[in-house]
Amino acid sequence: MIRINLVTVGKLKEKYWRDAAAEYSKRLRPFCQLEIIELAEARLPDSPSEKETAAALLAEAKSIEAYIGRKGAFNVAMCIEGGQLSSEGLASKINECASNGFSTVNFIIGSSFGISGDIKNKAHLRLSMSEMTFPHQLARIMLLEQIYRSFQISNHTKYHK
Repeated sequence: MIRINLVTVGKLKEKYWRDAAAEYSKRLRPFCQLEIIELAEARLPDSPSEKETAAALLAEAKSIEAYIGRKGAFNVAMCIEGGQLSSEGLASKINECASNGFSTVNFIIGSSFGISGDIKNKAHLRLSMSEMTFPHQLARIMLLEQIYRSFQISNHTKYHK
């Protein structure tokens, strides 16, 4: 069974987001081993300088490194400049990872400052959910839904229409 990690910077603050994440986590149990890893978000002043922002990204990158450097992991950086996939394309990519010997797929969601260039360069895939901008908490739930949909597509269920 493939392992799916959501390596995220920051926590889900509102109960309704946590409830939604818990629901998709429950739905995914028959298909994968899901772990949601919430890393500490760097604390910055309201109007950080470029230097402060760069330092924050570097600190967050060090936390992310512990997960993406593991053997057998396919790393997906969720970032605005990434390419887009259809739901079927994501299902195919997850299946391809399993077929190619990857035991884990890490989806990396950065903070509101994004993901460091170093982490993006180490990722196997840069993926964007849309050209639109979404709050990080909503993006996490949307990604969980798409992962669930991917497994439904792969298993030919009625969930995906």
